[in-house]
Amino acid sequence: MNDVPVPETWRRYWRWRGPIEFLVWALAFFIPAATNTAVELMNAQRMGATLAAWKPAMWEGSSALVALALLPPLLAMCARWPLHADTWRRRLPLYLLASVAWSVLHVLGMVALRKAGYALAGDHYDPGGWLGRFGYEYLKDVRTFGLIVIFDHGYHWFWRRLQGEVRLLDAPDDVPPPAAAERPERFLVRKLGREFLVAVDEVEWLQAAGNYVNLRVRGKDYPLRTTMAAIEAQLDPARFARIHRSYIVNLDEVASIEPLDTGDARVHLRDGTVLPCSRRQREALRERLAPA
Repeated sequence: MNDVPVPETWRRYWRWRGPIEFLVWALAFFIPAATNTAVELMNAQRMGATLAAWKPAMWEGSSALVALALLPPLLAMCARWPLHADTWRRRLPLYLLASVAWSVLHVLGMVALRKAGYALAGDHYDPGGWLGRFGYEYLKDVRTFGLIVIFDHGYHWFWRRLQGEVRLLDAPDDVPPPAAAERPERFLVRKLGREFLVAVDEVEWLQAAGNYVNLRVRGKDYPLRTTMAAIEAQLDPARFARIHRSYIVNLDEVASIEPLDTGDARVHLRDGTVLPCSRRQREALRERLAPA
């Protein structure tokens, strides 16, 4: 397998990806909030009105804070039901409904925070007829919602390009199709414009990840767009075993099985990786690893 090296900078980024992503999203919400606060104060000063600085800060900050709190479920939805060329028409209604729910929760949340903030300052916040202005609020929120979805999809597309995306190796054109589905012996990985082959035997374990299954090969993950059930049916049961609803393991990589009091187990691999094993799969795995 001729792999394409990933720059060390990206490897370092990947280790800190979680905190960095959170920081980027926080800045994406709170920098505009700070900018809008300054604009509100400048407009008030230009018009000769008196406006306490904490009020626009409360308006904009509450909006940003609630949007940030609503971000994890939206990103989880993007991961679970991503929009692809062959799925976007079917999933678009789901995203439209989610955008309405996003807007409703955003408005309710920021009004509640503003009421609480005003009360602490000894003042009263009157949202006015915001229910009647929901169409206006929704038009603002749907833009934010759409930008988040577009950015998240683009970001993960970029990482799949950098990481390498797997597909089954096509059969040669001059070979007639078999009567039944054959088990693949190799996967084709496309990475940064280059392609290379991965032998099935090199796959150490597989993990479900939304609409993808990540293939772990020599310490690297390669996403394959499929389901666990579909890939399990294509793998040789003499080589691979389902040990959990989210994991399939190469039996040659298993070093030991650690039983747990709950009835589940931990599967220790030769490279030190530890995978979960459900109680349903524990005994079957033990029997398959027992010497003949």
